[in-house]
Amino acid sequence: MPVPAPAPVPADPTVLRPMPDQPRVVLLKPLVTSPLIEVGEFSYYDDPDDPTAFETRNVLYHYGPEKLVIGKFCALGTGTRFVMNGANHRMDGPSTFPFPTMGGSWSAHFDLLTGLPSRGDTVVGNDVWFGHGATVLPGVRIGHGAIIGAGALVTADVPDYGVVGGNPARLLRTRYDEEDVARLLAVAWWDWPAEHLTAHIRTIMSGSVADLEAAAPR
Repeated sequence: MPVPAPAPVPADPTVLRPMPDQPRVVLLKPLVTSPLIEVGEFSYYDDPDDPTAFETRNVLYHYGPEKLVIGKFCALGTGTRFVMNGANHRMDGPSTFPFPTMGGSWSAHFDLLTGLPSRGDTVVGNDVWFGHGATVLPGVRIGHGAIIGAGALVTADVPDYGVVGGNPARLLRTRYDEEDVARLLAVAWWDWPAEHLTAHIRTIMSGSVADLEAAAPR
């Protein structure tokens, strides 16, 4: 009697370095500690220097209360940075310099730094690919399945499955037409149970929209 094949085993989203021979790649969910950062499973950062310094070197001016939210299965190339609302300066007077932060009696004027404009949380959808050196400004929302080109400066929202590039980044194209984007969002493969996703990796990576719909859990 033939021995049944072993059941597929999903990858482990709690392992910091999923590629032992590539220490430059880290999963972000088991890495981040800040309550102001939320990251979905399997989103990773790749950096040959020190990928574990992501919170301090790649999320800048993050004093809150705004959050950085990154979905599942996102790929962040080396140097991907998120500039948060704490980078704002006053622009309604002759000088933009933040005098109260320098200490001394200047700190008595700290009220001049409160109530600065905020664009809210920075939100990245699922399955987003960031090229080398991409920068995202505060309050931007990036849709599911988007691609952010290398060196892009993202100053405005990016649609689902949009491809953007440049400084400032502009929409170059969309990966699918509106109908197929709606179908992909309805399938939402990133929310499939781990075992089901594992059984359909090839379809997720190389299948058609129809193939993906056919593989979706019933």
